[in-house]
Amino acid sequence: MRNRTRFLIPVLAAGLLSAACSGGGGSSTPTGPAGDGAAGGGAAAPAGGSGGAFPRNETLYTSGTQWGPPANWNPLREWDFATGTKGLVYETLFMYDPNTDKFTPWLAESGDWTGELEYTLKLRKGITWSDGKPFTADDVIFTFELGKMETVPYHPLWDWMKSAEKVDDYTIKFTFATANYQEWANHLYSRAIVPKHLWEGRSEDEVMNGVNEKPVGTGPYAYQSHDQDRMVWVKRDGWWATKALNKDVKPKYIVDIVNSSNEVAMGLLLQKGLDLSNNFLPGIANLVKGSFGIKTYYDQPPYMLPANTTWMWFNTAKKPMDDKEFRKAVAYAIDTKKIVEGVYGNLVKASDPSGLLPQWDKYVDKNVTSALGFSYNPDKAKQLLADAGYKDRNGDGLVESPSGAKISLKLIVPAGWTDWMEAARVISSSAKAAGIDIEADFPDYNALVDVRNQGKFDLVLNNDKQLANTPWLYYDYLFRLPVQKLQSTTNFGRYENKRAWELTQQLDQVKPEDVEGMKKITSELQKIQLGDMPVVPLWYNGLWSQTTDSTWKNWPTSAADAPKYPPTVWRNWLEMGGTLMLTELQPASGG
Repeated sequence: MRNRTRFLIPVLAAGLLSAACSGGGGSSTPTGPAGDGAAGGGAAAPAGGSGGAFPRNETLYTSGTQWGPPANWNPLREWDFATGTKGLVYETLFMYDPNTDKFTPWLAESGDWTGELEYTLKLRKGITWSDGKPFTADDVIFTFELGKMETVPYHPLWDWMKSAEKVDDYTIKFTFATANYQEWANHLYSRAIVPKHLWEGRSEDEVMNGVNEKPVGTGPYAYQSHDQDRMVWVKRDGWWATKALNKDVKPKYIVDIVNSSNEVAMGLLLQKGLDLSNNFLPGIANLVKGSFGIKTYYDQPPYMLPANTTWMWFNTAKKPMDDKEFRKAVAYAIDTKKIVEGVYGNLVKASDPSGLLPQWDKYVDKNVTSALGFSYNPDKAKQLLADAGYKDRNGDGLVESPSGAKISLKLIVPAGWTDWMEAARVISSSAKAAGIDIEADFPDYNALVDVRNQGKFDLVLNNDKQLANTPWLYYDYLFRLPVQKLQSTTNFGRYENKRAWELTQQLDQVKPEDVEGMKKITSELQKIQLGDMPVVPLWYNGLWSQTTDSTWKNWPTSAADAPKYPPTVWRNWLEMGGTLMLTELQPASGG
């Protein structure tokens, strides 16, 4: 199951108040004997400016992804592998740049639909694994066929892919029962390719739960060492992209520090012991504007690139959330501006009514969002309630249902996620001002997941779906059918709209280059979404990123002459430009 767990810890540094950290995955500890093979070892370096065993001017220090000691180097465990496992060691067939909406051939040299249900992939020649063995079509076919195992995350691919056949050592023909173009494009840059000669023969349990110590990949770095508080990668000789693409990663060592608290992260950043922080550090705007040498992607609000949308889900299987007029009233009752400014200090941006991220703006039908969209308007909320028969019958300022039943709802967010807890309190307060009794409730994260997946909740916040190559992923998240007993990754609100699901499936079968064809379908989906309001999109969470120029410079920013790659080492973002960011870094003068 895909998981981007966040743990939030109070921060005291730099006069900041309580806060939250977000990175991209909790840590569970899988067990298993499997490992890729031999690699180097070495002592872990201490945090801070000295660099310890690693020369400071050759070492990139990062933080903001890993919670708890590195637990595995298994690229199939996309939610908890050690930071950098996919991207620095294991690579993908293509890279995808979300800022330009462009695919770049990577391990693949090219790929084309050569028939209505046939895709032909050509691989680059001359690529070797870090153990010296050649990279061939056998590795790619083996990796995709691992998906036939039920517990492998991309197992559903085999519901519509029929076969992966070797044409020659560098050519593969994929044949499909259904051409789901949008999904396939996502697989092309998301699947980490593993070496058949080291992975074949592993049991399903080893494939998914094996630690995979000392991994062997095609990427620019190799395992150096790890400790309770860090993961260390070392640049390796012979990375194929140096010769083929004239790309060269600059840091010799990458040391990813395990998150402990915001106070530690902020202290390391200010002391120049950290080069890239992918933590959420509230109050960072004050440091960006001051003379602290700290930069963010933008030098003004919202400071960060958007990474995902925070949605409020209604449990549409329960009353009164089964009433679309009630849901619309709740949407108009939420003071999102107060969350953006008061809770986040403008480090996030209010969502478009469609919920689509700004990078997907071309798929938003402005006529639809103008006619059917919503914004904070408590008077409108009260009018919608009254027109639908919701009235305050006992004079307590809160409405009862048309049948006279008391309405008392709970909005759940995980205990300890202090930014979301404050946001939930704002939602509760503004809803009550419009006459809707919503209380903020903060269960333990695991308890929340259980009741959410079982449909035993009223309202819940969620931001699991990240930026990707296609808005199809968001609509699949909103509308997937059929509703299962456990809804663990999509359609938490158990909203059943057959037309919306049909349109979502149609969108999947539109080629990515057919933007107009995609827009026709997304427009219809937005009409359904805003007409029925099964979810309320609230704000865009940032791709949290703070950098310093003390040791490394030329970080991605919005400046005209700066690189435009996502400045992050979060899991599943290195293939969206994070690796290319490392090729653009330059040593700072005197570093």
